[in-house]
Amino acid sequence: MAKLTLFNSLSRAMEPFEPIDPDNVRVYSCGPTVYNYAHIGNLRAYVFTDTLSRVLRWKGWPLTHVINITDVGHLTSDADAGDDKMEAAAKASGQDIWAIARHYTDAFKQNLRDLNIDDPSRFPLATEHVEGMIAWGQAIEARHCYRLPDGLYFDTATVPDYGRLARAGMDEREGRIDAVEGKRQAEDFAIWRTSAPGENRQMEWDSPWGRGAPGWHLECSVMSRAYLGERFDIHTGGIDHREIHHPNEIAQNQAMSGTADTGANYWLHNNFLVLRDTKMSKSSGEFMRLQTLVDRGFHPLSYRMMCLQAQYRSEMEFSWEGLAAAQTRLKRLVQAVGTLKTRPPVASAGSAAEYRERLDVAVCDDLATPRALTALDELLADKRVSPADRLAALADFDAVLGLGLATLTREALRVRPASATIDGDGIAIRLAERREARTAKEFARSDAIRDELAAAGVEVMDGDSIGWDWRLS
Repeated sequence: MAKLTLFNSLSRAMEPFEPIDPDNVRVYSCGPTVYNYAHIGNLRAYVFTDTLSRVLRWKGWPLTHVINITDVGHLTSDADAGDDKMEAAAKASGQDIWAIARHYTDAFKQNLRDLNIDDPSRFPLATEHVEGMIAWGQAIEARHCYRLPDGLYFDTATVPDYGRLARAGMDEREGRIDAVEGKRQAEDFAIWRTSAPGENRQMEWDSPWGRGAPGWHLECSVMSRAYLGERFDIHTGGIDHREIHHPNEIAQNQAMSGTADTGANYWLHNNFLVLRDTKMSKSSGEFMRLQTLVDRGFHPLSYRMMCLQAQYRSEMEFSWEGLAAAQTRLKRLVQAVGTLKTRPPVASAGSAAEYRERLDVAVCDDLATPRALTALDELLADKRVSPADRLAALADFDAVLGLGLATLTREALRVRPASATIDGDGIAIRLAERREARTAKEFARSDAIRDELAAAGVEVMDGDSIGWDWRLS
């Protein structure tokens, strides 16, 4: 089998993957801040981490994968500025902050299920680890921190090569951290934020630095160490985390360990999803949820397909035309698999082994899923290989790509758009009437029913086994 190589953001180079413990590969992925629904740009990160997890398991490594839930501490700017996103959401809505966290956590997990993303080993909550965060701050305070009126701050000058991950080898310092009076360096960040006098927070705890809440960056250091140990294999996140959040995690890890170790051996980052050269974010107003796509008649797995068609480190431009093309490709694959299931057994004149090898080579080259999809297209179309052998090889592609083609049906891909003025039962009735009209040679009536269904967003497909589909606008 091919050797798995991954692009390590820390070295800015492709590196062969060598697990610390081959019997337990350990991966940590930065999870969502549950103050709102995840947008489809956020969800791209979890299609990527799921692909990574699937490849690791397919290659034979047992896996412990942790995705945290940030339900406190993440400020309204990733640059460590502004209000806590959870507190801001609670104030804006007038709702209980704990109920908000539960609602959006449940919604996030449902998104993962809809995208056929496997559950990680753990979904730890930040609020369940505040005691550990306080203990961490106490352990590193004397050598690495200083106090200001609004909390405890990390002195980035006390750790080796701070910001190496963000600088890409260039001699520059990260300048987007919030300016706070008294900070020693612009890059210094909060370990603990003390509640201001008169501030009415729903989430706050007592600490040696006053009543308040932990800094966002501290959470991931504490939770990754709690579940994966001081050194683990892979840390993943969006490319925006490479600039501030992950360098700050590394600094905390170095302070706690007393070494130059970053915590993880490999740091992997997926790139942005963009809309006309604008990255998708809730603050920019360019905010589409998975439900937005479903409401337009797209199956969630069409979005997974769209993600797989791009290499995870490249920017992925979103368009409705591109999503429609991904859905069409998915439907064709499902149709090809369905046809293979009906074919009688025959002997193979060719071998499916070459396609398994191409899958292996592709995903071992830094998860090159576009090439794996091409190999899948060609496998299903290769008539030299018997239907049974093609279906057997499909199991490997499903294990890695997570499209579930062995069980997915074209009927399941038929998603009713929110704008549709007719439902499935109504369509069945009108199609039955159309068949009666055609039998009676009442072609004008038959055409009228077809036109009526087309106006309601339904494409009638004579001669196709499923009979009709929703017409995407």
